[in-house]
Amino acid sequence: MRLDRRWIEAHIPHSGRMCLLDEVIEWDAGHIRCRSGTHRAVDHPLRSRGRLGMACGVEYAAQAMAAHGALTAGAADVRPEAGFLAGVRDLRLQVARFDDVEGDVICIAVLLAGDQSTALYEFALESGSRRLLSGRATVVFDANKGFRA
Repeated sequence: MRLDRRWIEAHIPHSGRMCLLDEVIEWDAGHIRCRSGTHRAVDHPLRSRGRLGMACGVEYAAQAMAAHGALTAGAADVRPEAGFLAGVRDLRLQVARFDDVEGDVICIAVLLAGDQSTALYEFALESGSRRLLSGRATVVFDANKGFRA
């Protein structure tokens, strides 16, 4: 089931130009695949000094994970608890610049383990047959719950 940008914006914390995904292509309980062409935008919100570095692809992966969390949360009209990217490991950047990638990007996130408080994902960004970035990420939910200032 394909889901458009409007659905994504309604179900993840980012909206407007900071919503970097254009479409959910497919998903199930264990993975999600999303498509985006936003990396080519000259007014991309993560550009710095006229460039978009490939490390910004981690944000694309994080948004795919958030969309996956929303899809697997159950209730279609309820926004899931916010998750925080707690760590990234084994990050491999295959190219230096993201804005030089001509084609659309496919973002894949695979849930390796998870419960009510954390999730571990493996992720990759690809364009055509070329892998651009890969790694693993830990997401923590409700990190502020119980915190007292």
